[in-house]
Amino acid sequence: MHNNRSSIAAPCGSWSSPISGDLITAGTVGFEQVRLRHNRGYWIERRPTDAGRCVIVEHANGVCRDVLPSPYSARSRVHEYGGGAYCLATAASDEIFFVNDADQNIYTLHPGADPVRLTHCTQRRFADLIHDARRNRLIFVCENHDVTSSQPENTLVAIDLASGEIGTLQHGFDFYSNPRLDLAGERLAWLCWQHPDMPWDSSELRRASVHADGAIGEAKTVAGGNGVSVFQPEWSPHGELYFISDETGWWNIRRCTNAGIEQLTREHSEFGLPQWIFGQSTYAFIDDNRLICTHVSDGECRLSLLDITTRQLTPIDTDAVSIDSLKTCDGRACFIGASTETSVAITELDLSALKTHRIKSASNAEADNGYLSRGRIISFDTRHGDIAYAIYYPPVNQDYRPLPDEKPPLIVICHGGPTALADAALDLRKQFWTSRGFALIDVNYSGSTGFGRAFRERLNGRWGVRDVEDCCDAALHLAARGLADASRLIIRGSSAGGYTVLAALTFQRTFAAGASYYGISELESLARDTHKFESRYLDRLVGPYPEFRTIYRERSPIHHADSLNCPVIFFQGLDDRVVPPDQAEKMVAALDAKGIAVAYLSFEHEQHGFRNASTILATLDAELYFYAALFGFEAAGKLQPIEIRHLRAC
Repeated sequence: MHNNRSSIAAPCGSWSSPISGDLITAGTVGFEQVRLRHNRGYWIERRPTDAGRCVIVEHANGVCRDVLPSPYSARSRVHEYGGGAYCLATAASDEIFFVNDADQNIYTLHPGADPVRLTHCTQRRFADLIHDARRNRLIFVCENHDVTSSQPENTLVAIDLASGEIGTLQHGFDFYSNPRLDLAGERLAWLCWQHPDMPWDSSELRRASVHADGAIGEAKTVAGGNGVSVFQPEWSPHGELYFISDETGWWNIRRCTNAGIEQLTREHSEFGLPQWIFGQSTYAFIDDNRLICTHVSDGECRLSLLDITTRQLTPIDTDAVSIDSLKTCDGRACFIGASTETSVAITELDLSALKTHRIKSASNAEADNGYLSRGRIISFDTRHGDIAYAIYYPPVNQDYRPLPDEKPPLIVICHGGPTALADAALDLRKQFWTSRGFALIDVNYSGSTGFGRAFRERLNGRWGVRDVEDCCDAALHLAARGLADASRLIIRGSSAGGYTVLAALTFQRTFAAGASYYGISELESLARDTHKFESRYLDRLVGPYPEFRTIYRERSPIHHADSLNCPVIFFQGLDDRVVPPDQAEKMVAALDAKGIAVAYLSFEHEQHGFRNASTILATLDAELYFYAALFGFEAAGKLQPIEIRHLRAC
């Protein structure tokens, strides 16, 4: 907490801050899917100020330029979460292939020219594109919604770029991902898995020969399955198949040789990620004997070099605490990275000098260090006698200090997934709160990634219980140490994190208020009605449905609204197919009927995860207005009033 003698004593929450919603949204983009080709780099920028449009950007000779013209947007909706929405031609060409968001068809793009449509489908979606230059075709995942079954059919398919003919290469599994050709185009590897598994529960790595006519030979399982998760298969320059497996309880790097499977790393560290989206990459080859990789130990992200011959793992000195989409080409690596003091950026690493430089930042916004709170990784004891983890941010504002003897209100963040990983990367949305006098803790509760499979599996059968208890214990841990006001504990989260919020407010008595962003309030309809990818997810988190219907009802906040006695603000996209709007609306109605303070903001054209700048700005200001009204402080700046039902009763 900042203690500048010239600062003004004022109630926490009321502090004036230059980190406004306008600052956060103005010029801010999201980065995805780095790709490299010789002296050029590519990535996708998700732009809130352009209605969330996903633009392919090229970097060459120190200059960034858009290569995907408006109104095209490179975004796949396979599994609803997408990813793997574009690929580069492997031949000596500048051609790019991408999935267009509006119609989910595949287009070809030559920078400077208009895109040309390759597929003409109305009920199919595509993702994880790769270019088979030898046969002039693309290989990719297809999700076909034009089927008689209740769920879409997932297959591996190929499209002939000359004729436009689409043919099926693999079918029979519920899900496919990561088709990867070796350099000669003679072998294909891919991942596949079946219900009720999620890919981080159990997935198989398969490979097959590719005949001259493009047909696929007999598929053989290389690794995974039976409770083992495989991640990111890649062919090395030598033609050996590499992959990441958690067979030992941690996602470590392995390879398949003529002598069998070899384990290249043996760390208590996670080299893999939960595969919510396509196209993720945590390692890449530098040459025949080295690769670069990112991995997480005790919640801390690291970048390392791996000598394949000696198996030696050498850390690379970098300030990055978050690294994503790692790629290499021609002596350089490129990734999406952020530090505790710098926001997310496309970052290049010279693999000879091991020096990094930022190519482009995700935000034009700059904030004085006197208003920035640095996240610190902490661990805390849980009520179960084990340990959970979190990132703690004290309130910081060089112009203000708390009133005498005042402890700050605390915001507890529950990440989504619930397999996600909270990190300490600079996030101005968090600084929006800490610079106004709130303390904040971002909890890596049981079930989070980055701490091994056993930590992830703590949540199996205990969703809505263990995550809730860990978040409560994190808040109480800080309150007991005088770092937060025990009477002003707030919990907020989105999606699965929103469910944790509602369950915490319903079944525990720790928090005074909450904010649910497209959160789940009723588990049965989620099990019955959600999209295919997650339709069996709750089998492990709760139990198979309908056999465990009693447990589903016991854990659904909507059925226990009489136990909820503190205010909540809800935010919901009206086009959300992952968590439909009626989930929020039923909860709002229940609180309204009880006379508990409640606010509800819905947004047209928003899906699962808000993408528009106007929405992001509106939610930040509305949430601050809500807390100010509840806790009786006057928020700085001009906030648009929102309707809070039953505020007087609160």
